[in-house]
Amino acid sequence: MAHDIRIVTEAELRAAVALDLETVDVIERAFAALASGEVIMPPILSMEMIAANGEVDVKTAYIPGVDGFAIKVSPGFFDNPKIGLPSLNGLMILFSTKTGLVEAVFLDNGYLTDIRTAAAGAVAARHLAPGEVTTAGVIGTGVQARLQIEAAHLVRPFEHVLVHGRDTAKARACAADLAQTLGIVAEVAPDAETLVRASQLVVTTTPSRSPLIEADWLHPGLHITAMGSDQSGKTELAPEALESADLYVCDRVSQCEVSGELEAARAAGLMAATPPELGQILAGQVPGRTAPDQVTICDLTGTGAQDTAIASHVFAVMGTAGTTIRA
Repeated sequence: MAHDIRIVTEAELRAAVALDLETVDVIERAFAALASGEVIMPPILSMEMIAANGEVDVKTAYIPGVDGFAIKVSPGFFDNPKIGLPSLNGLMILFSTKTGLVEAVFLDNGYLTDIRTAAAGAVAARHLAPGEVTTAGVIGTGVQARLQIEAAHLVRPFEHVLVHGRDTAKARACAADLAQTLGIVAEVAPDAETLVRASQLVVTTTPSRSPLIEADWLHPGLHITAMGSDQSGKTELAPEALESADLYVCDRVSQCEVSGELEAARAAGLMAATPPELGQILAGQVPGRTAPDQVTICDLTGTGAQDTAIASHVFAVMGTAGTTIRA
């Protein structure tokens, strides 16, 4: 028997959902659900294409009580900006948890991944950053660098942001965009150390395979969200930084130990104990930040639960957006 499938373009999705506190709350609930132990979330299917400077991840999860589950395909081809194309693209397919039939295809070109990833950064900042943040810093100059700072500003409305990247011109452009978007002072930091030492909240958003932040730069009252490491071999933080932090938190331990910052730390013989997950902190199962002067680190590799959460949320709020086909 034929059934209706909604096909939704990136433009239609942008009109239906934005990076705002509602989206942050949707992703926060997905983190909390993970702590229940009832979410079914298989390991990420990940493939690296070295010759093309590309990679692709496939993620999914079933969350009890949510009517749909998403399968997300997320390619990243990092030479694309040289030919005027974005590094990230992809799509999400939403299936019914009752029938298994396709409900919608979101041709988002990575937009939903972008906003759910930024929202996850906001959840980390909301629960781990110090209560008062005057200066935030971001290492990286791409789309996610901008979105992570916009998201963090939703929950910690700082007045000043520092930007650092390998390309100074791109760093200047990123800072200018953030100043205009948020109405705050945005400046380019001459190096990563200066940025870290001057900030209370730092986000790293790069595909780096060598540490960008050293342990001796950490200072009381600092929170770092590292979200660039999502493939084996990537690392943005020195392993010793994880060891010296008062609290290191994963989005999913099983992912972070094979494709996040925890992988390099374990390889260096550090961080043998099992760290807490962000969802456990949200659920009150383990403590989060307990003092303003603590140093906290959150390692975000991205979860299929986030994709199911954002896709189901979009399907519920998009109204008449998209084209309906019979299949």
